[in-house]
Amino acid sequence: MVNTAEELRASLDVIAAMEPGFAAAIGRVGYPLPRMREPGYETLLRTIVGQQVSVAAAAAVWRRLETELGAGCAPDALLSRDFDALRACGLSRQKQGYARSLAELVVSGGIDLHDLPQDDEEAIAQLVRIKGIGRWSAEIYLLFAEGRPDVWPAGDLAVQIEIGRILGLPERPGEKLTRELAERWRPHRGAAAIMAWHHYNTEVL
Repeated sequence: MVNTAEELRASLDVIAAMEPGFAAAIGRVGYPLPRMREPGYETLLRTIVGQQVSVAAAAAVWRRLETELGAGCAPDALLSRDFDALRACGLSRQKQGYARSLAELVVSGGIDLHDLPQDDEEAIAQLVRIKGIGRWSAEIYLLFAEGRPDVWPAGDLAVQIEIGRILGLPERPGEKLTRELAERWRPHRGAAAIMAWHHYNTEVL
């Protein structure tokens, strides 16, 4: 798992022992800290609310939603509101469709966010049934809400950029190469992704 700083450090030390570039990166920017979120409906709803808007804008919409629906924006409360009520909170028609898809699956038992399959690919397949949740969002959820140790979001642009820099590649690797490069890091690829984002957000000179 990658729930704690100790677990992250241990996984990254395994990778650094086989990849000098990772050892050097840790020397430059230090170890990342875990960024865990609560698993379940609320975290996924926040993901939907935050898509394609700034952190501040997403926070403002969430505050209005909680004022309208109550703390946590329970799925049955969300489903009971009409378009105009949710629009007044700042949810576009598209995002309302996504939010209702999530709420309906939770209420109907179509998805159990507290008992997703242990196999990562099977869990991703369940999560992407929710409108508005693509593979990247599903991977991020499994990594940061469930702390799954081997989730590898190879399609993430920042991960591609930083894996290229950390490994000293002449250009940014595409998704296919990024996936291939990480094969030998199993089952620690989640820690590698967190390190890549940490490296991306830090000035490296």
